Amino acid sequence: MKQFILFNLLCFCCAIGFAQVSGVVVDNNEQPLYGVTVSVKGTDVKMVTDVDGIFKLNEVAGAKTLVFTSFGFKTKQVAVNAPQNGLNIILFEGNELLQEVVVENRKNKFSRKKTAYVAKLPLRNIENSQVYNTVTEELLISQNVNNFEDALKNAVGVDKLWQSTGRPGDGAGFYAMRGFATQPQLVNGMPGVTNGFINPLNVERVEVIKGPSATLFGSTVSSYGGLINIVTKKPFKGTGGSISLGGGSFNFKKLAVDVNTTDSSTEKFSFRFNAGFQSEDSFQDAGFRESVFMAPSVSYEVNDRLTLNLSYELSSTSQTNPTFLFFNRTVPLAFNTIDELNYNPELSLTDDSISIKNPTQNYRGEIAYKITDNWSSQTLISGGKAQSKGKYTFLWNFADWSDPANPQTTPFFSVFAQNSDAETNSFDIQQNFTGDFKLGNVRNRLVVGVDYLETQNIDKSSDFATLNAIDIQGNVLQGLPTNLSSVNLVLAGAATSDINVNQNILSAYVSDVVNILPELSVMAGVRYDRFNYKGDKNTADDDATEYVKSTISPKFGVIYQPILNKVSVFANYQNGFNYVNPELAPVNIADPSAGLQLRSFDLENADQLEGGVKTNLFNNKLEATVSYYNITVSNKIIGFGPSKQQDGKVKSQGFELDINAYPVDGLNVRGGFAYNDSEIVETASDPSLIGQRFGEAGADITYNFWADYRFLEGAIKNFGITAGFNGASDYNTMEGYPNVGEFILPAYTVFNAGVYYDHTKFRVSFNVNNLTDETYYKGWSTVTPQQPRAFFGALTYKF
Repeated sequence: MKQFILFNLLCFCCAIGFAQVSGVVVDNNEQPLYGVTVSVKGTDVKMVTDVDGIFKLNEVAGAKTLVFTSFGFKTKQVAVNAPQNGLNIILFEGNELLQEVVVENRKNKFSRKKTAYVAKLPLRNIENSQVYNTVTEELLISQNVNNFEDALKNAVGVDKLWQSTGRPGDGAGFYAMRGFATQPQLVNGMPGVTNGFINPLNVERVEVIKGPSATLFGSTVSSYGGLINIVTKKPFKGTGGSISLGGGSFNFKKLAVDVNTTDSSTEKFSFRFNAGFQSEDSFQDAGFRESVFMAPSVSYEVNDRLTLNLSYELSSTSQTNPTFLFFNRTVPLAFNTIDELNYNPELSLTDDSISIKNPTQNYRGEIAYKITDNWSSQTLISGGKAQSKGKYTFLWNFADWSDPANPQTTPFFSVFAQNSDAETNSFDIQQNFTGDFKLGNVRNRLVVGVDYLETQNIDKSSDFATLNAIDIQGNVLQGLPTNLSSVNLVLAGAATSDINVNQNILSAYVSDVVNILPELSVMAGVRYDRFNYKGDKNTADDDATEYVKSTISPKFGVIYQPILNKVSVFANYQNGFNYVNPELAPVNIADPSAGLQLRSFDLENADQLEGGVKTNLFNNKLEATVSYYNITVSNKIIGFGPSKQQDGKVKSQGFELDINAYPVDGLNVRGGFAYNDSEIVETASDPSLIGQRFGEAGADITYNFWADYRFLEGAIKNFGITAGFNGASDYNTMEGYPNVGEFILPAYTVFNAGVYYDHTKFRVSFNVNNLTDETYYKGWSTVTPQQPRAFFGALTYKF
């Protein structure tokens, strides 16, 4: 017994020698906060609170200052005199801006459990009835991602249709989500102009928000399948940064600089500067892309209640048009597979002299004010400009070429060229009031907002002109060779447009998350939208096409947590809509001389029902989401051009599985699987389409997996290995055109791998993409070959 008492006395003395500070961190409603970074100012000692908000710091003695930082909350500093236990720390909600990069010791680094953008409230994923996937910066670094398309391969159920073309109006990439095409048009939760290549060097993370989301975001930045939010890098309190160099296959090279500093005297002013250059050649016989950007951002904490934030991004991309083989949508195809087409994917069918430029700029200002401990105000002003300048070309398959001397037909394509001169301007002002309060014992988290968005599309581009007719090997059958001189020659007499289309949207919305019980919450929201289409003010028909329409968009959700903060069962109803602008169309399609008439359309409308389960198990080591959704779109436009009709109904249903795991120390895993069944169920104008998969739906099965293992001790400490794959089922790129036949893009699985050494001061990495040199294609009534095996290396110095 004496030995036992002496042993415990010794342990107690050791505990005093290595003093401790412990406690719990809660919000102003006394709810425990998970993931708060607790650090000792002036030292490297830090930790993250557990799921119950508890923290425990060892090796702390004497008078110290603890710093508490958490995403969506104001930073708090507390003076302690260790040993000191039983602290009760209350954090009050702040803004999205600060402490984005503070949580360095987060073990499950491919997971981001909280965001203020998806619900316009700082909700944890497990208490949000909407499904979203987050692609973190750590995942982008692990994969050595060099383009935005590769980043989205990590989002469950996202299938690339078109890569960025830079063409006027909609030059950014197209992606299929839950059966519908969407483009990345949201930057930091606000409309952002992304008309061309998106440089990933300034991306903090990507949030892919699933399902119709018009209630909080409107219709201009989202599709019925969801929307893509790009979160850029922002200032943080502290001084540091990095310089990165990279190079690889196909003459790829990049340089990136990231510097952050904080005013040391007051710690109120923080400035961050990101800049980068990236260039690469195509894997084909011609083609290139060069991109440069700079992105300064500042944050000024005026006082404990008021913070001012400003960010700006200026970028420019110059590129040749990616190889798009557009197939004829009106006549039967003479080929139905890649083999029958006999296409060599190494042929670009273009020339380096034909290129297009996309200067782009976006800005965002924020005034974040804490009115009371329970209420906050956020005023946002954002805008941007995206331009398309240069030569845009594409290849169109009219039919088959029949040479009288050789009666055997052969597929041929015509090169069409345009002199692009267009820009898209946007301006948005948004005011949000958020509250976190109780009515009796019932907690409410409420956002009330108004939003005004104004857009302008100016287009002075030329009409398209036909350059030539070529076979699939690039041989000129008729016309001029494909180069800049030929393009300039055929466009010399082309007519030019003079388009100036303006529209604005005034919206108001409210959304409330009500905790009826700690384990039971409901969400309800509604949006009012007033859309004012002003038409093309440079035409005499401007007044005829102008119109004003209004609509209401509701949203409901319920969350039940049978195991609090660990397992939640959710269901939601979400709504989306789309304004369809009136247009002048032929009175009689078969008789062009019959004149034109004004055609107006009703709103398209989408309704989604979804249910599933979210988990956060084993001390945050396993985060998973599984869901089933069913989307119905009514009043859908069917067809293109003068023949289109608004008599369609489309149904899209499926399930998705998303997993982020940290099964053992040093190992991070991410994976996903999605199945989508989309079909046209009604259309009177073309009954042959009924039962067909909707054209923009993409492949019905997609999947992704990535693992990163870092050695934590021994001689190879800080070395790491990474590996993964992504793929899709086969896909008929001519879905929606049953009269022309099918063209099957084969199923594929692409494997990637890498190794790295990650020190506190530098990181060296080497990655191989498409390890097995898989030949595969993407498309949407088109065919575009994808990059074969490629090697990339990067060196980053951190300071």
